[in-house]
Amino acid sequence: MAQRRGMRITPEDIENAEDVEIVEEKDHWNTYKLKDGSVIKMKLMVRGVKRLTTKWQPDGNPIYVVNSQNVMRLGNIPKKLKAKPKPSTFEPV
Repeated sequence: MAQRRGMRITPEDIENAEDVEIVEEKDHWNTYKLKDGSVIKMKLMVRGVKRLTTKWQPDGNPIYVVNSQNVMRLGNIPKKLKAKPKPSTFEPV
């Protein structure tokens, strides 16, 4: 449960929340080069947004609940860090 300044968000609050459609998005990746030479790219993907209809922040602003997921991509992995690929277990189509 989310909690802010003593305010408790309950499952009922989320159940009664209103879905808010995302009408614009920008896809930003954060890139991190590691000491071993690998590069990791990360981004946060928003899967959905709800606005609570029963509670507001103390200053009157609405409270949003965001369903999100972290996505990671690897790049420039040094050959010395890679293992030998294993044969596929999938049957040919």
